[in-house]
Amino acid sequence: MVRLRSFRTLENSIRRMGFNYVAGCDEVGRGCLAGPVVAAAVILDPDRYIPRIGDSKTVPAPERARLYDRITEASVAWAVAAADPREIDTINIHQASLRAMQRAILMLAPLPDFVLVDAFRVPDLPVAQRAVVHGDSRCTAIAAASIVAKVTRDRMMVELHAFDPRYGFDRHKGYATRDHLEAVSRFGYSEAHRRSFRPPSLFDRMDG
Repeated sequence: MVRLRSFRTLENSIRRMGFNYVAGCDEVGRGCLAGPVVAAAVILDPDRYIPRIGDSKTVPAPERARLYDRITEASVAWAVAAADPREIDTINIHQASLRAMQRAILMLAPLPDFVLVDAFRVPDLPVAQRAVVHGDSRCTAIAAASIVAKVTRDRMMVELHAFDPRYGFDRHKGYATRDHLEAVSRFGYSEAHRRSFRPPSLFDRMDG
């Protein structure tokens, strides 16, 4: 996998416009069969540069953990929020992702005066925002949020595995890998699964 480094150009241009607290926001877990969707919002300190921040999907797990510690220690503010499988099934994954991002942003203290969001605009925010396509590979603040969200969610999935080890959540983190699908075929869905994400090939083998 090619490592993608993100840049501070966009955040710096927004600060030059007079905005003091520029947050990045991203979510992880949209495409999983199980577990929550987790969003993070981060306000990086422009005077405390953190090298090697990049798209969380291209950063190896040990380095993600190291960067998580640096980001949460050196940021002006950071926050995480989630939408659980029941909420995802009730309002759909897109709306649940937006709600998780909104919650994370509104938990920041200080509240940002501008938010850069990966791909989507977040509804009902009392601050200016901009959706950035491929933001986690273009914008350091969004990439930082993606790392915080990814590490947080991965740790949550390891905890779910400790509670119910039948599915191997510690390995695949809820994504539709072969061994995950085989476990679902054998055991049915657990409380951690999103029932609205039922794979068609396994549909008639799932419990209700």
